[in-house]
Amino acid sequence: MAEAELYIGVMSGTSMDGVDTALVSIDEHATTMLAHDFYPMPLALKQTLLGICQNQETSLKPIGELDHQLGHLFADAVNQLLDKSGYQAGDITAIGNHGQTVFHQPEGDIPFTMQLGDANIIAVKTGITTVADFRRKDMALGGQGAPLVPAFHRTIFPPQDSTVVVLNIGGIANISVMQPGKPTLGFDTGPGNTLLDAWVEQHTGKAYDVDAQFARSGTIIPQLLHALLQDPFFSRPAPKSSGREYFNLHWLQQYLDNENGIILPHDVQATLTELSAQSIADDVDKFRSGLHSELLVCGGGIHNPLLINRLIKLLPNWTVTTTTERGVDGDYMEAIAFAWLAQRRIHNLPSNLPEVTGALKATSLGVIYPV
Repeated sequence: MAEAELYIGVMSGTSMDGVDTALVSIDEHATTMLAHDFYPMPLALKQTLLGICQNQETSLKPIGELDHQLGHLFADAVNQLLDKSGYQAGDITAIGNHGQTVFHQPEGDIPFTMQLGDANIIAVKTGITTVADFRRKDMALGGQGAPLVPAFHRTIFPPQDSTVVVLNIGGIANISVMQPGKPTLGFDTGPGNTLLDAWVEQHTGKAYDVDAQFARSGTIIPQLLHALLQDPFFSRPAPKSSGREYFNLHWLQQYLDNENGIILPHDVQATLTELSAQSIADDVDKFRSGLHSELLVCGGGIHNPLLINRLIKLLPNWTVTTTTERGVDGDYMEAIAFAWLAQRRIHNLPSNLPEVTGALKATSLGVIYPV
């Protein structure tokens, strides 16, 4: 690929607050974001999705309707980005659309993953070839289908003489580990924002804990924190991935039911923040090497000052900063990554890392939906 091509990455994550879009220029030397936008998710749609993700009984009809609605939502998000940026559909080689994950079950007798958002609608409504369904080919090859972004992180943050870890704190937290002379690793560490958002919304009505004010007003409950950290997920070896279908309020309630005495909501929020921080730090610190190990943070969690400060305290031998400070916008990292994944698929280049996902081999991920 001699000349730069333009791609649009579309990402709607575990938090379901809306759709991130990034218009990206890609050539053999660099991946550069030229424009970005955020398109809010309608509250009614979010509530329906949350119900399904939390094991609410459903049927094929609402699943099909959600697939249709999300296709239009993602297309509208792309078209709004084009309107704001001044680019035309004809300028764009392809869209990379992650889709909205409603269930992810990579292990067990019948592993599967489900992302909704009809890519046919996206392609038709935007007039742009769309690449979607990125995870299932990896799973067909025996992998977890996640995380997929470590391959991209490796291209933009190669290690020099010390470890570089990219930490994405979305609903679920995941890390990409790049060590000099070693294969790239990556896996989900556990909850990022998903429990924090769900708990604060239940008790205050707010969608998230603004500036961690609710958590800061509470005190960590040591015995609850200890119990939560004993969950088998945290000690399970990689490759591993998770989602809202595992870490949710039902999961939390099982532990709260075992607590004695009065439990105050803001104390639980403080404890959940520490759970995210400690589970992340425990995994990150295993990979320190060299004199200048770096932790580069992206995702919605970069706006939680308490969580970031705790990571800095828990990782005194690391330089903790954001990917934004290293030149890649931390709020749009995953959207940029799916633009990159689309480019890899259009050119039939491998885009998974078997050492990360557990797949039998490297392959080009995604299904192409032409206009």
